[in-house]
Amino acid sequence: MPELFEPCSIGTLTLANRFVRSATNEGCAEEDGAVTPRLCGLLAEVARGGVGLVISGFAPVSAHGRVCARQLAAYDDNCIPGLAELARAVHGAGGKLALQGAHGGAAIFTPTPGQDIIGPDARGADLKYPCRAATAADLRQVAQDFGRAAARAREAGCDAFQIHAAHGYLLSQFLSPALNHRADAYGGSLENRARLACEVAAAVREHAGPDFPLLAKINVSDFMEGGLTPEDSAAAAVLLEQAGVDGIEVSGGSTFSAVRSTSATKGVPKRPEDEVYYRAEVRRHKARLKVPLLLVGGIRSYAVAEELVRSGEADFIALCRPLISEPGLVARWKAGDRRRSRCVSDNACRATVGTEAGLSCPTFARRDSREDALA
Repeated sequence: MPELFEPCSIGTLTLANRFVRSATNEGCAEEDGAVTPRLCGLLAEVARGGVGLVISGFAPVSAHGRVCARQLAAYDDNCIPGLAELARAVHGAGGKLALQGAHGGAAIFTPTPGQDIIGPDARGADLKYPCRAATAADLRQVAQDFGRAAARAREAGCDAFQIHAAHGYLLSQFLSPALNHRADAYGGSLENRARLACEVAAAVREHAGPDFPLLAKINVSDFMEGGLTPEDSAAAAVLLEQAGVDGIEVSGGSTFSAVRSTSATKGVPKRPEDEVYYRAEVRRHKARLKVPLLLVGGIRSYAVAEELVRSGEADFIALCRPLISEPGLVARWKAGDRRRSRCVSDNACRATVGTEAGLSCPTFARRDSREDALA
């Protein structure tokens, strides 16, 4: 029976336990995407807090793929020394680091001057900023950009690379029938809509090697009318596995959906059985996949995490907001204090992205400050 605190593997990567820090946009890099001491400290603190794998936040693989300011850059060889510094910080704290490579596509929040915004097709009327339909040459370039970013991650000493194909960014846009209206080899059927993501995986293998651990993050659903369904998501996961991906992280929601990101739903479920957002949907994925499944979304209790792994519903437990609120949560659980995460899912942490304070939990920062004053 698998246990949460036991050595386990994703491809060639051996981890100390089954807890993963799921990626989120930290907004802690320099304006040009360079690594900062604050970003190193943030990820090192999470590693020190006991998770087996730390996945860095959204790192654009192309200057044209940047969504907003202060995102960690992975699109130039000049980034390698900074990425190496980040890897050393995480390793020094006892953790392993995966770099999440991403391309925003048409989901750009704050474009830079001259930024060429591409998407599956031109949908300027539906977007804050107009985009143009990506050409076949654009898509070949995107795949190569991901591959080169993965090679940089490997050279820098990162332990793995994750392809971000969720949450309405470029690869997710191609997967979603609500956003992809192409009539060529990249649109229409699920196999066509997944083609770009699979070509990205192949390019990572080409540039970073067949043994470099490779993850992919996909939506279980876009939660928008006509969007990606759980059935198609499971089929896409199988295609990614066949393309060489060693592990699939399942999340949900899109920047284009009315529910902006279900993985960031407000409020704490009253019952443990209501904690896991995608529990029913990912059973399709587990039934079909041979590679490990990483599940993120709403998990707040040790007992729930333990049940998911022991029952075989998930292989790894990915946490995001709970580790913003309490970076030492996993270490606390390992020490025997099995109280649920203190995270109240109020999304106050969103407002700290890109600020001087850096990604943090203002809700508990205020409470901790008051407690320190009274001590």
